[in-house]
Amino acid sequence: MKTFLCTCGNQLYFENSQCLRCGKTLGFLQDLQLITPVEPHGNEQWHALHSTADKRSYRKCRNYEQASVCNWMIPADEPDIYCGSCRLNQVIPNLSEPNNLTLWHRIEQAKRHLIYTLLELGLPIVDRNEDPQHGLAFEFLADPDPSAEFYDDVGKLSRVMTGHRNGTITINIAEADPSAREEMRVKMNEQYRTLLGHFRHEIGHYYWSKLVQGTQWLDEMRALFGDERTDYEAALERYYAGGPRADWPDNYISAYASAHPSEDWAETWAHYLNMIDTLETAHDLEFMIARRSITHPTDALEKGIQYAFDPRVTFDILLEDWRNLTVAMNALNRSMGLPDAYPFVWSQTVTDKLRVVHKLIKNSKQ
Repeated sequence: MKTFLCTCGNQLYFENSQCLRCGKTLGFLQDLQLITPVEPHGNEQWHALHSTADKRSYRKCRNYEQASVCNWMIPADEPDIYCGSCRLNQVIPNLSEPNNLTLWHRIEQAKRHLIYTLLELGLPIVDRNEDPQHGLAFEFLADPDPSAEFYDDVGKLSRVMTGHRNGTITINIAEADPSAREEMRVKMNEQYRTLLGHFRHEIGHYYWSKLVQGTQWLDEMRALFGDERTDYEAALERYYAGGPRADWPDNYISAYASAHPSEDWAETWAHYLNMIDTLETAHDLEFMIARRSITHPTDALEKGIQYAFDPRVTFDILLEDWRNLTVAMNALNRSMGLPDAYPFVWSQTVTDKLRVVHKLIKNSKQ
């Protein structure tokens, strides 16, 4: 994730909606992939002040204007009332519940972060307007309230499960509560559990259906990840009853990845997005490891350097940068008395899986 600059020279971050130095209102312009100050221009329109925007007119997303859970803008000549991220929502939390607005705000931040990365990678995002049955959509739901009038023993079985089905990604809003999420991480014996990580994992399932299923890539992916047609429910039941496969450290990026080929794919996809996004951040902040600058994961071809999105070279460079960076990140966290930022070690098999994800994305760029 990049950082940005206000016209006053202050550094801006992706989540900001106001400059803390000069007080200007900020907005994210999806068409230019940047945060910029904006100024009112009559009839609920705003001029973008960034030099590349050429004072184009925009409107605030309705979720920015009315709920302050978004900071994205819409070109003034477009008919949509929601931005490219918010219009993917099918269900939002019940805002009559006092804490749900806070949880929704955190969820939308993570989702926008995800959408930004997908756009940077040039991946297709097909919404429900384009594909009513299988287009990308999000549902943010809460577990049933035990104190509700009609809650009974049957209701206890209806806990909202974070997951993906036919293009719809469901997120249990409890994942936006840090204490509840940490409790679940410990209960599930996981090394790593974040709200953004859930989005990255579930979008992996979506892109299997869009980029792999029914394509020339299917045989290659099955050779590495296994046959996704294997009984999913039975596999998950075995996993939760007996734990991960004994050989999972040698063949999978996480214990959960060993549960089923579909989960192996989604876990690997999520870790690839972790790597790409964090390397972009390190590059933007001008990190150097062993006296060498961190490679930008997407823009090198524009500079005539033949490594970006060239699977013969790019992935090896990105992998070297990632390994060096995560060693440094983990050492810094330990110096602060914190858990490792990236508590994973890759085997050669996992590296091969990540490499093929990289190759797929390279060949799927819009």
